[in-house]
Amino acid sequence: MTLKQRLSSLALTALRPNFVPNYPSQIAWTVLRVVAGVVMVHNGLDKLGNIESFAEAYVKVIGLPFPIFFSYVAGYTELIAAPLLALGFLTRPAALGLCFTMLVAIYHHVKVAGFSIPYLELSALYATVFLFFLANGAGLFSVDSLLAGWLSAALPGESKAPVEKQAELSKAA
Repeated sequence: MTLKQRLSSLALTALRPNFVPNYPSQIAWTVLRVVAGVVMVHNGLDKLGNIESFAEAYVKVIGLPFPIFFSYVAGYTELIAAPLLALGFLTRPAALGLCFTMLVAIYHHVKVAGFSIPYLELSALYATVFLFFLANGAGLFSVDSLLAGWLSAALPGESKAPVEKQAELSKAA
């Protein structure tokens, strides 16, 4: 296998969502992805709107070095990755960055308020949603799925769409 084929296969694996060909569940999956991505954008804007305040109140409190730098990293991760998630484009890398920022937020809330549900609930829900998309990809109605379809059609031996492969596996079982 050539380097180009390996890279194409790796890209296909990263882009192709895990899904069953069930349109109502895929519509719900899409709604969840779009809503989570759209509402997450404001978190990045809030951080970048007053970076010094965020760095002082959140990043410095948990003991990270270079609080201004990490505040910018968190803000831009949320500002860039959230729209990518909403579009379903590079969903797994976007979900990884967003999930990590939410895990840091959970750590901050636990450190400041202990295991208090009112402080943890939003960050925990976001982290869980982002973990779902990290594990499963964007779903059928996404840019990733479209790219994976084009890529699998271009690769020899990958001519079947994921839906067709999934249907064949279901029939065989």
